[in-house]
Amino acid sequence: MYKAFYNLKRNPFEIIPDPTFLFATPRHNEAMATLYHGVRARKGFVVLTGEVGTGKTLLLRCLLELFKKADDIAYAYVFNGRLSPYEFLQYVASDFGLSVSGKNKGEILLELSNFVVSRGTNNLTTVLIVDEAHHLSPDILEEIRLLTNLETAYGKLLQILLVGQPELNDILDSPALRQLKQRIAHRAHLLPLDANETKGYIEQRLTIAASNPAATSLFPAETISSVFRHSHGIPRLINTICENALITAYARRMRSVTSDIIDSAAADLRLNVVYLPQIETPTELDETFARRASKTLLELFTHLKKVAAQDEELEHYNRAIYKL
Repeated sequence: MYKAFYNLKRNPFEIIPDPTFLFATPRHNEAMATLYHGVRARKGFVVLTGEVGTGKTLLLRCLLELFKKADDIAYAYVFNGRLSPYEFLQYVASDFGLSVSGKNKGEILLELSNFVVSRGTNNLTTVLIVDEAHHLSPDILEEIRLLTNLETAYGKLLQILLVGQPELNDILDSPALRQLKQRIAHRAHLLPLDANETKGYIEQRLTIAASNPAATSLFPAETISSVFRHSHGIPRLINTICENALITAYARRMRSVTSDIIDSAAADLRLNVVYLPQIETPTELDETFARRASKTLLELFTHLKKVAAQDEELEHYNRAIYKL
């Protein structure tokens, strides 16, 4: 809609994970090197974590592009962790090109084992990549652990990359998965961009989309500062804010995006709304406590009255006995 107006060849802020737009910070480079080395050195198990929208899937897409160019790498890419263990194995085997129709779990596992061992014998690399791995059930993670038993004296035959949100670390830290955790050879973690990286990120996307360095003037320095303030450096939010801001600027026929447009876009996206779980207020807690305390005191007072009455009756009885 706005491309012709701003002399852009493509939308610069699509949220689709397009490897063309990878903005390689030192942390992204380190993560990429960790994943690639883990596969090439046949380390067996590598974990990548990062907050929502920090670019994990985009990094994976770039890694897959490298794998596609290599003749000796075959990979299965699982992006849905909400599967049963049987469905998971079916999906993996099918993505490797194996026939799974009408086969039970044991038969699928045998097919997978033969496939992986055969490739390893021919010095070929086999990779299982699981995105959104924080959704995996303990049963699936146990299946994955058992798959890592395929190894020789020289290295693991199946390379496994688990990618997910920071909750994945908590899952792997559970005592039930300690055997799996001990097999992790490398870990990497992606962080949001800082202020300078956010500036470079926006300018690089505009330059690629326009094939013209002058396109960076669409977002002046003060505007980029506003984007960083609202997005906290999370690439996906940067894209969403900038895309909405460009539409608004185009509608107003403005040649550049201003800070107030960014503020308006962030407000429309409700980025300032933070969910907080409902908790009892101190007043509610005090009232509840007071009611319980009053009830307890009333019960205690009633009990003491009964005890006092019994004591008085006993005293009368003792006096009567004494007179006799």
